[in-house]
Amino acid sequence: MSGRPEAPAGPAGPAGPAPPPGGPRVDGCVLPALGGFGRFQQRLVLLTWIPALLIGLSRFSDQFLLAQPVGTCPWSNGSTGGNGSTGSNWSNGSTGSNGSTGINGSNGSTGSNGNNWTALGGPGPGPGGGPGGPGGPLCACAELRLELQTGLSQNVVTKWNLVCDSAWKVHIAKFSLLVGSIVGYLVMGVLADWLGRQPVLLVSVLLMLVFGVSVSFSVNVTMFSSLRFFEGFCLAGLALSLYVLRIELCPPAWRFSVTMVSSFLTVGGQLLMPGVAALCRHWCRRWPDRDDWQVLQVVIVSPFVLMLPYVWIFPESLRWLLATQHDRRSRAMMLRIARTNQVETTPEARAVLAELEQQLHRKPQRSCIVQVISTRNLWKNIVVLCVNSLTGYGIHHCFARSLTDPEARPTALCHADYYTMAGIAVATCLALCPAVGLMGRRGGLLAFMIITALASLLQLGLLNLIGKYSLRHDTVLRDTLNRKFSVAFSIIGMFSSHAVSTLSIFFCAEITPTVIRGGGLGLVLASAGFGMLTAPIMELHNQKGYFLHHVIFACCTLLCIICLLLLPEPRGRPLPESLADGDSFTRRGEQPPGEQRLLLAKYDRDYSLVHDTPPHLPATTTGGAAAAAATTALAAVPATYALATGGELIGNRALANGV
Repeated sequence: MSGRPEAPAGPAGPAGPAPPPGGPRVDGCVLPALGGFGRFQQRLVLLTWIPALLIGLSRFSDQFLLAQPVGTCPWSNGSTGGNGSTGSNWSNGSTGSNGSTGINGSNGSTGSNGNNWTALGGPGPGPGGGPGGPGGPLCACAELRLELQTGLSQNVVTKWNLVCDSAWKVHIAKFSLLVGSIVGYLVMGVLADWLGRQPVLLVSVLLMLVFGVSVSFSVNVTMFSSLRFFEGFCLAGLALSLYVLRIELCPPAWRFSVTMVSSFLTVGGQLLMPGVAALCRHWCRRWPDRDDWQVLQVVIVSPFVLMLPYVWIFPESLRWLLATQHDRRSRAMMLRIARTNQVETTPEARAVLAELEQQLHRKPQRSCIVQVISTRNLWKNIVVLCVNSLTGYGIHHCFARSLTDPEARPTALCHADYYTMAGIAVATCLALCPAVGLMGRRGGLLAFMIITALASLLQLGLLNLIGKYSLRHDTVLRDTLNRKFSVAFSIIGMFSSHAVSTLSIFFCAEITPTVIRGGGLGLVLASAGFGMLTAPIMELHNQKGYFLHHVIFACCTLLCIICLLLLPEPRGRPLPESLADGDSFTRRGEQPPGEQRLLLAKYDRDYSLVHDTPPHLPATTTGGAAAAAATTALAAVPATYALATGGELIGNRALANGV
């Protein structure tokens, strides 16, 4: 009835007790009886889409709140920049050799006017040296001025002067949001399985408002980083609970489409972020006593107030109630869905309600993600998807860094890179829809992982071959070709790695059973957070070991390609409910129906005539008794087996090995 073979009754296996025979199957019985994807489900799915735009704004707020500024320092007579040679080193950092290489072709004589400026925080040497580092000349400037190029007039870096010796605090602030998200995915995922999806959603919204607004009142960078940790924690709980609810509301045919709409809205928040920052800067001109970064933080957090009525609007997941044996609440929820969808109670629905009525005495059974250790196949699938998401987000940073032009001006670099990454995310979402529709979940994930591996290996190896053998003497053409090939492979790699990460998360939500779906999805999302965390770690270490970092993730892509072949294909299949369902969610059930009938016809024989025989027959057995025993044993041997072993078929009896 559900399109999935029922678990046989019998002793419990290592994955836990099987569900009772005749128990409700949501995708095959309950949802169709309650109107399918009716008005009730459509309204709730729409409510899960609205916060996706706000989540996109909050996730990319670091690009503006912690953006690196451009540092300027007026040249003075005598002490700093008084001659052409000193002025050239200030204006270009490392490539200047005479006065004519200064900004706008200036020389030492014009450098004493106090009108020439130099850049701080752009591409090039980081905290360890260079113009923006602790040992750089700009850090010795007594009148250093910081200017942002991201739409805001002031942010956390400029407010508390987090440059030079204090530049490491910016990376700690970036860590705080990501680490908070990682912890939030793990903790909130377990709570979503233990307490339900609705409590986690509502608590996350309330705490998000409290900590999000409190961030704007930070008095120092330590307070800012601490509050951002809790903001990331609540944001993770909000995103995870909405993702799980969205998956569990939809029938198999709608799951991927509904998820991709939320991904488009999240990317839309990324695209709207520069405009929101520009509006906040415009509004703050009327209130000089407030910093525009504080207004920006309030603007992106305050719309979460619209989610407070979800306390009365958004119910608990019916699928989770049925899987955890909350029979009384399940019965009330089914009646509510039937009334909202305006459908008559079908015989199937009445049978399920009658079964729930008989089982009202049962106690709710809660599960934890730790129980996945006792399964045989499920834990392997989750580990493979965790490695996939970690590799996808980790190597995405490698491609993003290769895409950055070290010679671009800071203003053009900021806007071009930001919109390039947002455009790649939009293109990824557009490409995922037809790719998954044609190749399925596993086929699409495998294809994008192969593209990621090829882009990474070609970028690491092909560029060196071009310079080593082809263009040994023409260095200018060699550098130009290397740069163009690097940009091309970086764009392709960012596109495919983003698809791998997105599809791995969705894959996990489909193959993880309902009783531990929150914990399993939390593990994969936390692994993705660890992949994102590699970006600020590399920046903190001044990009040292970047090549090895890229090589390691390139090797991980090759490992993932092999492991992906072990995953099942969940397209069109009902969601697993119990641990036993999740452990039996393997590739063995993926043959077409015709092939399954042939296999059953070939191997499902009647062995009822086979009896237990003693291991040794006594030597004094009479001829009649021996003949009777041989006749009984011969009757139990199928004719096809006798023929397969070289026997003959005589009449209705099979002659095997001369017997």
